Amino acid sequence: MSGPSALSTAPELTGGTRTAVLDLAAASSEADDATSLSEDAVLRLGPGHEGVHHLLRTDGDDVVGYAQLVGGAAGYEGELLVHPAHRRRGHGTALLAEVERLTDRAPVRLWSHGDTAGAVALAARHGWSRVRELLRLERPGRGLADLEVPTLPAGTSVRPSVPGADDEAWVAVNAAAFATHPEQGRWTVDDLRARQAEAWFDPSLLLLAVQEGAGGEQVVGFCWMKVADGQGELYVLGIAPDHAGAGLGRALLVRGLQAVAAHPDSPRLVDLYVDGDNTPAVKLYTRLGFERAGVDVQYASPTPRPTP
Repeated sequence: MSGPSALSTAPELTGGTRTAVLDLAAASSEADDATSLSEDAVLRLGPGHEGVHHLLRTDGDDVVGYAQLVGGAAGYEGELLVHPAHRRRGHGTALLAEVERLTDRAPVRLWSHGDTAGAVALAARHGWSRVRELLRLERPGRGLADLEVPTLPAGTSVRPSVPGADDEAWVAVNAAAFATHPEQGRWTVDDLRARQAEAWFDPSLLLLAVQEGAGGEQVVGFCWMKVADGQGELYVLGIAPDHAGAGLGRALLVRGLQAVAAHPDSPRLVDLYVDGDNTPAVKLYTRLGFERAGVDVQYASPTPRPTP
């Protein structure tokens, strides 16, 4: 049904509106060959998340655009998308204007998943700059079992995680490994357990590198793989800083890829996301057969923000 366009903001979504946003994201994902809402953004569509702003652009009864904002000490971060059937009609411009009004000249960074021409043009018109690229790399599932398995560093072994027992240790290593990462390094035990509650979670695909010491077992790295809907994914790979540079990352990753190869779903493809400027990681993944398949772009608001 078509009708007057409108824009609204809400701290929480109702069930029907949440479904409409997910449908919008699914349509955008298919059109742009990208995941149009990140996993964190999808989780925040549900109840119980404080400090989240949901911006809805409607055309009659249809949700045709959506933006999500989360405030933090350094400003706001979020995502913005418009239904592919309703683009070039001013909906993205209206959402962006509301983002700028709501954030009141504070710094803002917004993700555009898929690096679409529309997002590039919208950012250029309003003076937003391209500040971060997240590459999506993929490789066939075929041949994973044949990868040469690197030797582990001396005194290191690998085992599957035990939910509950390993949670605190995993969070500690993750925080250390991603201390400078804008999203991953902030995970808490609650964040970890939220993923463990997802239908796709398989503890056998979260591999831990451990060492025995005088104080008992120490987790020094991990490789977390995901299999869902017939697709494999390197969810996250992390190494404690004092164990980096010894080949542990590659050794863990190959073991994780082989665990995916042995999975009952036998994924046809395996993908991963990596920051475009993380040259060592890109080289590692390329050597293991991954190739560039897409890119997500984060845009930053003009600095200083113009006075309304």
